Amino acid sequence: MESLGENLETMPRVPLAEEHVAAMRHLGSECSYDAGEIVAEAGESMDRFVYVLDGEIEVVDPYSRERLLESSLGPTQFMGEIAFLNAGSHVLPMRAARPTRTLEIPRTDMLDLMARVPELSDHVIRVFSARRRKQFETKNSAIKLIGADRDAKVQKVEQFLSRNRIPFQSLDMDGRDDATLEACELTDHRPSVILGKDRVLDDPSPRKVAQFLNLDLDVCRETLYDLLIVGGGPAGVAASVYAGSEGLCALAIEDTAIGGQAGTSSRIENYMGFPTGISGADLVYRGQIQAMKFGTRFAMPRAVEGLVRRDDGTFCAQLDDGDEVCAKAILVATGVQYRRLPLDRLEELEGAGVFYAATDMEARFCHGTEAVVIGGGNSAGQAAMYLSRSAKHVHVVVRGDSLASSMSSYLTRRLEADPAVTIHYHTQVTALHGEDHLDGVTFATPEGERRIDTRALFIMIGAAPNTGWLSGLVETDENGFVKTGATVGRETPFETGTDGIFAVGDVREGSVKRVASAVGEGSVVVSRIWDYIDRLPAPVSRG
Repeated sequence: MESLGENLETMPRVPLAEEHVAAMRHLGSECSYDAGEIVAEAGESMDRFVYVLDGEIEVVDPYSRERLLESSLGPTQFMGEIAFLNAGSHVLPMRAARPTRTLEIPRTDMLDLMARVPELSDHVIRVFSARRRKQFETKNSAIKLIGADRDAKVQKVEQFLSRNRIPFQSLDMDGRDDATLEACELTDHRPSVILGKDRVLDDPSPRKVAQFLNLDLDVCRETLYDLLIVGGGPAGVAASVYAGSEGLCALAIEDTAIGGQAGTSSRIENYMGFPTGISGADLVYRGQIQAMKFGTRFAMPRAVEGLVRRDDGTFCAQLDDGDEVCAKAILVATGVQYRRLPLDRLEELEGAGVFYAATDMEARFCHGTEAVVIGGGNSAGQAAMYLSRSAKHVHVVVRGDSLASSMSSYLTRRLEADPAVTIHYHTQVTALHGEDHLDGVTFATPEGERRIDTRALFIMIGAAPNTGWLSGLVETDENGFVKTGATVGRETPFETGTDGIFAVGDVREGSVKRVASAVGEGSVVVSRIWDYIDRLPAPVSRG
């Protein structure tokens, strides 16, 4: 096996070049493992690059501790997947199947070597990416979710893992996986999040799972970053790529999932280079891999709650749980979030029939039911088209009399022509029905009230900018969007009125609310940030 997801019978082994192995020998040391000895445990940090010199390493089932896959890693192959770039954790145990000898290089040294040798980097990243993709598709992981269809907390963990392309297995409480339940002493089939045989989360949350995977990063207070990027949507990730490629020490922080609002789009068809379309999550995930290749780190789910400018000109962001991270410059890329409707019991039913994204995970709740999408923008249109494949029928609810001003014409034409979709103009949802789960909604239409039985309501209406954390350090318009460029007396369009703070993407006043424009802004702004940092007096003191 070239990887956890590629079989020896279908894919030839392509060993690393001899000169690359020789360079690795200068940086690492040899280690030996007896047969049956664990080389890496699930949840253990990928702090080293493990290259097999002799012997065999197998993938282990985290519950039965038996060999999981027929194929294994042999001489000239190496362990790991894409999480290695961001100092993530193993999601499956790895064990020596027989006496094994390895060459092990500290992670930071290996990344430095990859940065200097692009051919080595390309080879390793191709293998790492293929492994992650196959793991995600086959759901090979120590992480198992029980009862996401019934429990809102478990469902939030599922959304976090799915949107971040992290391998996991989700099981309904129907007894089909009794072996796992018994191994974890969950024979009562209660909703649970399991992180390997010996760890069941009592109060599951995305943050707790992220800590297990080392995705939230134990942010070092002693590190002064060149650039702190707040927001992991298309603009923030594009900036992460260019910041890393230009040699800036950058950290990107995202409070939900990489991809932002674009990550909830099931299919984007008007992004250049993808004539058959691509999901927003896939598009931004590719960018994240590029950014990590160049050294940009990502921390999630971490929320910035406040920002302070110190006397020496540096900025310190206060994170949730009291952490703090400081940087010479700040890039605001927090985008916007869908507004909540003023409906009774809305929050109670969020995750229990009320959703703000339309991906594979949410679409499964639409089978055999009518689905309702509220909104007239592109995200709402893409969601309706995607959900029409699985729902009995899709109802698009629009307050106005047309979609022309807010939705791309190709989407409007498809919706109007699709017999599985009905557009309701001059209509609003006025009531939600159901106890533990949504079972219907009431519409107010020009003809009067109407109820539709549904288990799936998707709210994709007007967006509110996420700028409260800026603590008044920048000027915003009456709607909370960040003012930049000429309106605050600056020469370039992405500078705010405060030196060292820049803004790109949907959060910026006057921006074009499209993925392509957000990517463009995130790419272009880095050169201006570089100029700003280059002019700062050196060294910059933390104080």
